[in-house]
Amino acid sequence: MKASTFVYPWDVNGDPDAAARIAGLGVQQATLASAYHSTRALTPRHPRHRIVTALHASALYPTDPARWQGRRLRPYAAGDWAPGDAYGEAASALTEAGLDVHTWVVLAHNSRMGVEFPDTSVVNAYGDRYSWAPCVAQPDTRAYLVDLAVEAAIRPGAAGTELESLGWYGLPHLHAHDKTAGVALGDAGTYLMSLCFCPSCGDGYTQLGLDPEELAAAVRRALEPVWRGEAPVEGWQDVEKLLGAELATATRAWRDSVARSLQTEAVLAVRAAAPEGFQILLHADPVSYRVGANPGVGPGHILSVADGVVVPCAAGPEPLIPFAEQGVDGAVLAANFTVVSGMGGRPAKLVEDVPRAVELGATEVRLYHAGLASDEDLTLVTEALARLGAR
Repeated sequence: MKASTFVYPWDVNGDPDAAARIAGLGVQQATLASAYHSTRALTPRHPRHRIVTALHASALYPTDPARWQGRRLRPYAAGDWAPGDAYGEAASALTEAGLDVHTWVVLAHNSRMGVEFPDTSVVNAYGDRYSWAPCVAQPDTRAYLVDLAVEAAIRPGAAGTELESLGWYGLPHLHAHDKTAGVALGDAGTYLMSLCFCPSCGDGYTQLGLDPEELAAAVRRALEPVWRGEAPVEGWQDVEKLLGAELATATRAWRDSVARSLQTEAVLAVRAAAPEGFQILLHADPVSYRVGANPGVGPGHILSVADGVVVPCAAGPEPLIPFAEQGVDGAVLAANFTVVSGMGGRPAKLVEDVPRAVELGATEVRLYHAGLASDEDLTLVTEALARLGAR
């Protein structure tokens, strides 16, 4: 079974041993970040640094001036955390080590853009703006995301891409010194707190026969028992209990249509610009109302557009099932396992987790993340992949 690990350019550049070490894990592919959000990342083996701080979302390669000339929304250049063509330098080293390289592109997650252009952000029912979450219903934002997807995906030598955050982002976000866990929101509260009420979304609600101001007031009322800790918040049925089935269904219809049209547009744009055989995968959750880095999708729809999906399996491989049930021949269903023990990963359990994922439909494996993991974690990964390959 094909296995790939996620990598940042700064894990490789400046470390002459990094590419060979990653190839030595037993993976066949490196999924290398070409556009990424702000982060503070550990680099436990790098000879020059131990912490890399990416201050804002950026392209990790030189962007095309002609593509972005005169546009208000455009990718930001990286600072000293990824100077020059950081992606290209790392990709070359990984290729020379014998690995296939696919791009890893983060899209609708950009705090700097939200700060500089507040009107691009999701606005919740209370009027709070989420600077980290561009509203994917806005025409200018969508155009930016589609063009970024194309440019960042199709880098020289890349055999494919994995598009992350191609859909709704919302309240969940590991912000600096995040302090939002005081109330258990669950799926239902998170959905209600992620509904957007910017002008574009207001127009969308109006087209569905809803008054945006009345809808926002209804959402605020629905959240009152959540703030008191008195409401069940586990799933969609609780959204319907809190907001009412009719309003809940209408909001979901709007958001699903926006996300699906964006996903279709971006994938088709990448495919049109890519060389023949270029693989396009989306990081995805099979529950369409969920938000975040693995945004909710319609399993049947997304597999009719993309070549497959990367599915978060840190809590178990069950999210693969709705995708496998579509029965799409040749679809890539990549089970994504965290292998960093300090981030809740279970590298020692890969020999159990991967076969279980295969039983549920996985065709490939993703490992998060070769640059962040300890030496002990990487040893466990190497041993697990060797054992799985011998089966």
